[in-house]
Amino acid sequence: RLPSTLYKGGSMGSQITAVIHYLSLLLLFALLGSEHILINRPLNARRVRRLLIIDIAYGTSASLVLFSGAAWVLWYGQGLNDYLYNSLFQIKVGLFLLVGALATLPTLALLNWRTALLAKQAPDISQRLRHWVTLCIRLELLLLLIILLLSGLMADDFGALKQ
Repeated sequence: RLPSTLYKGGSMGSQITAVIHYLSLLLLFALLGSEHILINRPLNARRVRRLLIIDIAYGTSASLVLFSGAAWVLWYGQGLNDYLYNSLFQIKVGLFLLVGALATLPTLALLNWRTALLAKQAPDISQRLRHWVTLCIRLELLLLLIILLLSGLMADDFGALKQ
């Protein structure tokens, strides 16, 4: 469900902010899916370079989600208090922070593999590390899906706390 300003003639700024927010979120799913597919294939130098580029794009996209979401809450949404006093919003923010924390393991693993890349070699990674990176990516995908479900509930006015 789109925010009311998108179909009630809201400002151009609110429309642009909403579009950036939604497209960035969709891009997060696509990039995580790509990481998941590539990390589970045999890794060579070319594939690791792709993973590094995808991870940089993922971080950029996550930043866009965060900043456009904050802009929506502060300037275009229903008012800051409506969000602060909504338990589902609080859960969404907490889950997004957890997604960010989970993203650190794959990012750190990829950064450690740069040494092998500079030597034009494929990194030597253990099955255990590959398992943990894959698990983090899958959990990120699951948490992002839960965030989307919570957004739908918020659009139907669930989660509001008594002020």
